[in-house]
Amino acid sequence: MLKVYGRNNSINVQKVMWTIGELGLEHERLDVGGAFGQNNEDWYLRLNPMGKVPVLDDNGYVLWESNTIVRYLAAQYDRDELYPQDPQVRGEAEKWMDWKLAFLQPAMFGAFWGLIRTPEAERDGDAIQASAEESARLFGILDRHLQGRDYIAANHLTIGDIPVGASTYRWYGLEVEHPDYPALRAWYEKLTHRQAFEDYVMIPIT
Repeated sequence: MLKVYGRNNSINVQKVMWTIGELGLEHERLDVGGAFGQNNEDWYLRLNPMGKVPVLDDNGYVLWESNTIVRYLAAQYDRDELYPQDPQVRGEAEKWMDWKLAFLQPAMFGAFWGLIRTPEAERDGDAIQASAEESARLFGILDRHLQGRDYIAANHLTIGDIPVGASTYRWYGLEVEHPDYPALRAWYEKLTHRQAFEDYVMIPIT
């Protein structure tokens, strides 16, 4: 049975759990990190020396780094749909996974951390506004990419949709300006009708 170590309000854990849900894999998730601690204890550092969540244990095969875990699960358990075999389709999917890490995640950090995890009296309004503006600009790039497309890389869900989709849920859940992006909204609405997305991503943002 798969084991996932990590708290359910971590977006990195959510990516992995969404993937597991799409694949219908039997699993167990154990609360680690954040308020649950344990991620700096010796037993956990033997699993992941970085002390971060999530960690996947697939019958003794241990893996960390959430995007890598998403790729592994899709390649191991669904090599046709989630993990495209066509190198160009897979390249498109992986490009957007990397875009999320390199650009979207840093851009969103200030607004997310300031609005969700910082007491109101301690918030940096300028940092939140700058983060909100840059996030909106980047989502505009994604909106243009999605015009005429059902999903990010193919006509069905792939690994490319998962990290970006989890971030999109958070963005729409933040009290910031959301420009009218019709293609982005149509893609996002498709995600909200997927049971695994509802179960593992569409939970209170904390």
